[in-house]
Amino acid sequence: MLWKHNTVFGLKQFDAQTQLVSEYSKINSERLRLGKHVEQFVSHVLSQNQNIKIYKENIQVKNGKVTIGELDCLLQHNHTPVHLEIIYKFYLYDPNTGVSELEHWIGPNRNDSLIQKLNKLREKQLPLLFNRHTLPVLNKLGLDRNKIEQRVHFKGQLFLPLNWNPDRIEILNKSCMSGFYISYDEIGHFKNCMFYIPSKLNWLMEIHNDVEWLSFSEFRQDVNQFIVQKRSPLCWIKYPDGKTQKLFVVWWS
Repeated sequence: MLWKHNTVFGLKQFDAQTQLVSEYSKINSERLRLGKHVEQFVSHVLSQNQNIKIYKENIQVKNGKVTIGELDCLLQHNHTPVHLEIIYKFYLYDPNTGVSELEHWIGPNRNDSLIQKLNKLREKQLPLLFNRHTLPVLNKLGLDRNKIEQRVHFKGQLFLPLNWNPDRIEILNKSCMSGFYISYDEIGHFKNCMFYIPSKLNWLMEIHNDVEWLSFSEFRQDVNQFIVQKRSPLCWIKYPDGKTQKLFVVWWS
């Protein structure tokens, strides 16, 4: 989880101590964006917990024919109803953005940030439960919204600048640290390494060796196509000693 025992921005994490006990099969995964794919996986994992009953997922809240929002999941945990929002993000620590630790975390392409997502959760997604147009959905499920607890299931992978000390991170969970990031101009420091560029659906995957590793020259040519399009790809790097890491090569500096 992106944070654990503390509350961040007034948001509490949902941790049911659930373990996957049955096979998960990708359903229409190629047509799902990564966030929706994660929601399906989390729902599958939660359904394995005997103390959890899922009432409904991806609940469209409408005003007539106009959709005004969506609740990710309504469930019961140990006899307590819960409204759960599910999030999985990749954030890079930019000390030049914002003035606080939470404000420093931005998306790889600089078009989103952790603080924006936290604000959206607190000000838009969670309050949707109390919108008058949500009431018919809750009534149909037999739920009293005044008795529903609200939680987030916020996970992610965090990336620091090259050679940055992770001890400077105090609020978020250091276990989410997944690698580092560099600008395109800095890749020359890694000429003796091998690389792999996974598809976005495989950004979640742990590094393994059963891939076609690219030489530095091949990698530089392939990654340049992303940079020209102002896209920051997640990559795997394998050092000469066999050690591996994840990194982002960013188009900005």
